[in-house]
Amino acid sequence: MNLVNLESVSHAYGPKPLLNDVSLGVEAGERIGVVGRNGGGKTTLMSMIAGQLKPDSGRVTHTRGMRVGFLSQQDDLDPESPVRELVLGGRAEHEWAGDQAIREILGNLIGDLDLDAKAGDLSGGERRRTALARLLIDEHDLIMLDEPTNHLDIEAIAWLAGHLSTRKSALVVVTHDRWFLDAVSTRTWEVVDGRVERYEGGYAAYVLAKAERARIAQAAEERRQNLMRKEIAWLRRGPPARTSKPKFRIDAAQALIANEPPPRESVELVKFATARLGKTVYDLEDVTLHAGGPGNGPLVLDHTTWQFGPGDRIGLIGVNGSGKSSLLRLLAGTIEPDSGRVVRGRTVRLAHLSQELAELDPGRRVLETVEEIRKYIQVGKKEWSASQLLERLGFKGDAQWKVVGDLSGGERRRLQLLRLLMDDPNVLLLDEPTNDLDIETLNELEDLLDGWPGTLILVSHDRYFLERVTDRSVALLGDGKLSFLPGGVDEYLQRRASGAALTARIGSGTPGSLGASGTSGGPQASAPAQPESAPGLSAKEERELRKELNRLERQLDKLGEQESRLHAAMAEAASDYARLGSLDAELREVLGQKDAVEAEWLEVADSLGD
Repeated sequence: MNLVNLESVSHAYGPKPLLNDVSLGVEAGERIGVVGRNGGGKTTLMSMIAGQLKPDSGRVTHTRGMRVGFLSQQDDLDPESPVRELVLGGRAEHEWAGDQAIREILGNLIGDLDLDAKAGDLSGGERRRTALARLLIDEHDLIMLDEPTNHLDIEAIAWLAGHLSTRKSALVVVTHDRWFLDAVSTRTWEVVDGRVERYEGGYAAYVLAKAERARIAQAAEERRQNLMRKEIAWLRRGPPARTSKPKFRIDAAQALIANEPPPRESVELVKFATARLGKTVYDLEDVTLHAGGPGNGPLVLDHTTWQFGPGDRIGLIGVNGSGKSSLLRLLAGTIEPDSGRVVRGRTVRLAHLSQELAELDPGRRVLETVEEIRKYIQVGKKEWSASQLLERLGFKGDAQWKVVGDLSGGERRRLQLLRLLMDDPNVLLLDEPTNDLDIETLNELEDLLDGWPGTLILVSHDRYFLERVTDRSVALLGDGKLSFLPGGVDEYLQRRASGAALTARIGSGTPGSLGASGTSGGPQASAPAQPESAPGLSAKEERELRKELNRLERQLDKLGEQESRLHAAMAEAASDYARLGSLDAELREVLGQKDAVEAEWLEVADSLGD
């Protein structure tokens, strides 16, 4: 049964038609992901389905008594109302505190907020999470979410996906988070050129199906061109000879990617990166860092030693407030450590994309703003002009001559990123680069970064983007250390769920997980690690384990030195491909040994309770 029906709906803003003669429906229990370019009509479609916008023509009908929950991109929270009243309404404390489902929603979305705080005192991200919690606590027949993952960290996004997948409500969601789309949606709608194209499955299935449609369309066009040539030949020569009909085989989806090379040629990129950077990029030596300055705010690093090498592509993971942006600022040199030192390579040419938008001259044109940095840049083996790169990142045609002052926040973000890339850096520090980017632009950015040789350190809540453009994951888990995660985001979520991280979010069913004040009852992200011996260990057993821990740390140091030597040797053998292949095999073996030793170290540390 359809909850909502759209019949021949059309709508335009000014001269631009966003929807043209669209007919579709939302069935009970259906979960739909909506994709498309920014400004293409996704939010307009959502507003019509929710009944908040009337079409220029056509009809939208709802089933009688249908309950709709709609999270728009702008909230309507009363600034004078406390969080408790906004989210829980008139529910008595014993009523919501005894409801496991409500406790789980509160603990995972607003567990760090004071329920008595006024909405007007909250940040934009806190208001967003408050509005989402208010919606999820109530029962709805249809839930509509416009960019629900904005301001959520990776762990909260994973929780939200699991929560939505278990609800019986129908779901329509607009998001640029492709991992989230795959996790929650069973159908995909693409809003393009005034139409709504429908696909079965989540984002991955949509990409395959769209590629297959494009292949079929290309084959049809080639067949049409062949027919035209035959027709012209017939007109010239007279009646044609009888020929057999052409046969066309539709390949399976796997055939679409059978001959596709890996997205990055890692050995070649490391070779280029080492040639541009040398052996040293960033070395942290016994560094202690607090997010708010010496001794102030959450502890980020506690006597940490770490090395970022040439060609490293690292995803930096951690909950909001764990210090990821502070670490990037430390590497960029905008803040200094409390103690220890940061050694920066002499040849480092840095580009740092922070979450704050840099000031741009509002009177300049977009193309002029990029060309004042550089008109051409070499990415991998290809030279690109400023205009070509602008087009790849969504500034097509006349958009390159728009005045900067007229750009949206997302367009300014893209322009800022492109200006950084045009400066030809060899080290990129990217802090949430995907904010306000649509999926097509994200695909272009990923393709661009695939051919970029250098060291990349990325902070992003977009799990798909993070896993797509980086090769290794490192986490800040609240213990003052940088923890290498061989298993990537999955390992991070497992360690958080098991309570192995000090910043572990208090989940459902934990006694005292959310008190009347709305603050979580567990340890806070700012609390420094307090090593304790595991219960039941004798003094002798503890000494033996600590000796083993020291042995493993020395082994890790040696393996790190071997890794550095191999990077340097690969740089020297840049033109000897046979030698380069041999060194790459050695490097992979060393990295495998490091993974095994680190896993062993974690087991010993867990036994000690460190």
